[in-house]
Amino acid sequence: MPELSLRTFALDVHKLFALTISRGTSGTTRNLFVEVSDGVHTGIGEGAPPTGLPGDFADTADQALAPLVPYLHQSPHEIWAKGMELGIEVVALAALDCAIWDLLAKRAGMPLYQFLGLPKPKAITTVTIGIEPEEIVRERVPLILQMNGAKALKVKLGSPAGRDHDKAIWSTAREMAEPFGAKLRADANGGWAPGEAIDMMKWLAERDCEYVEQPLVKDSEDELPPVFAQRALPIYLDESIRVSAHVAKFYDRCDGVNLKLMKSGGITEGLRVLSIARAHGLGTMIGCMCETQVGIAQSAALSGLCDFVDLDTHFNHNPEPGAGLEFIDGVVVPRDVPGHGGYLLDEFLV
Repeated sequence: MPELSLRTFALDVHKLFALTISRGTSGTTRNLFVEVSDGVHTGIGEGAPPTGLPGDFADTADQALAPLVPYLHQSPHEIWAKGMELGIEVVALAALDCAIWDLLAKRAGMPLYQFLGLPKPKAITTVTIGIEPEEIVRERVPLILQMNGAKALKVKLGSPAGRDHDKAIWSTAREMAEPFGAKLRADANGGWAPGEAIDMMKWLAERDCEYVEQPLVKDSEDELPPVFAQRALPIYLDESIRVSAHVAKFYDRCDGVNLKLMKSGGITEGLRVLSIARAHGLGTMIGCMCETQVGIAQSAALSGLCDFVDLDTHFNHNPEPGAGLEFIDGVVVPRDVPGHGGYLLDEFLV
């Protein structure tokens, strides 16, 4: 087996519209890219930081990942386990893990979704409107639905301004999305108290909402059972679910889980998250942080396993540094090329 080399670099990714959620606002992220090469084929993976991760993590990833270089000849499962054992930052581990899977699929001459034995996705993706004043929501919802022909809209709720603001945002977004026939979904990002969550789900259920993501803040899962028992809408857990062990721990207080490769440390554990969710009878969803088309392609390879898809951040970049995906009838679709198919445009290569 040829010796593998590892290369990392960072890239600032700028949003077209800054995104505000319950925890804060983001206009630019510094994303990590990892390349693993055997001298013939090169796999690429991307790591996009969550809110709160220090901005320099991408610039020091070569040092963080260096302890894993001696293990690159092993299977992705062994490398992932070693990375967790060594306490490697999970976003950096995700970028490496996805690069390795991309390399393996390229060596096999197969699209990554086929290499993993998975179907192409059929579920439409959401596009997202953040927590904004009503006038901005009124202006922006038609714009973002027109830009790409999306068929589903996620509305960020959990506003620090309170539930009246949430209701105003939702009502305005619903009104503006109606001419497009877009499905409506809500994400509180942990911005509600238990009583608020129960009341808001009842209110939203009467106003065309399909489901609610993460009603309560992470680490308050012990407060979920009464909310779950009184829910008027399906509850999908996001921030509460990072690895498969969390699915097994919280399966009895949600209807589904939202997998993000940036939380699970990549595709290796991401597959386990989806498998354990299915084993417990839960719905499955796949989402993203602030990835370019490279990172979205990583997730799109798995999205055929998911009931709901939220892979939209590449639509909100100015400029978008990546390429390689198709968008067909509202579905983010991986191409039939070896690997996950995502790549950086030449002018953004470092």
